Amino acid sequence: MSTYLADAADDLTVEGPSATFTYRRLGPRGGIPLVLLNRVRGTLDWWDPELLDQLSAAHDVIVFDNVGTGYTTGTPHDSVEGLADGTVEFIEALGLPQVDLLGWTLGGTVAQHIARTRPGLVRKLVVAAANPGGTVPGAPAPDPKVRATMTKPEVTGDDLVFLFFPETETGRAAGHAHLARVATRLATGIPGVSEAAALGQLTAIGKDAAIPFDQVREDLESIRQPVLYATGMKDAMIPALAAYTAVQYLTDATLVVYGDAGHAFLFQHAKDFAAQVTAFLAD
Repeated sequence: MSTYLADAADDLTVEGPSATFTYRRLGPRGGIPLVLLNRVRGTLDWWDPELLDQLSAAHDVIVFDNVGTGYTTGTPHDSVEGLADGTVEFIEALGLPQVDLLGWTLGGTVAQHIARTRPGLVRKLVVAAANPGGTVPGAPAPDPKVRATMTKPEVTGDDLVFLFFPETETGRAAGHAHLARVATRLATGIPGVSEAAALGQLTAIGKDAAIPFDQVREDLESIRQPVLYATGMKDAMIPALAAYTAVQYLTDATLVVYGDAGHAFLFQHAKDFAAQVTAFLAD
């Protein structure tokens, strides 16, 4: 049985100034913990158990819900800066002097902001399927179907497969396998993401996209920590060009690309990606 599923009932909470945070902690304690930052409309129940089992085999892994999202109380934020503040509040409430961060999609954008503005708090940074900010020069125009699907009041399983996995037989099979792995946690009536929280996250993406790329470039150049940037070549939401562009301006960056995967490459290739992350953090 998955360790994540077996331990999922043992949710932990910690009090911060603006919220009571709910989190789960997996793997052996000790060393620098790895804190995971989630996607739009994601809660800690949406992390794929296979990825978490692989990451926590030899690492202290923490997943949590940000302010006003899922299990965590408080008023949700509507900017990358606000989401970063909520993350820092959670880390400080746990009394952690330093962490590694792994951010997926919007969580990756938030993680980059924290690494830049709180450099002493972040040792290493993993960015998965995320936009570095602004509009990447040369990026293709967004697919209207993607935006329409993202902003639906209720996003179905088929919608998530379309958004996160390639429209191939292999990609769709990987998508439905991911949904099956998370289904045990999602079938128990646990809290999701409120309309206010989802709207706040989408607003944060819009604000971030409006930043001039000259400013984005300066922000990337100011990040001094080692960064592992990873992407899927068939990402329908954030083109792989975004990762390729970001690493050109980072001081110490490694780029990993999965040719047959999309936005959720980290679930489609959970074992391999976890091995990449483990090697990067141990280096």
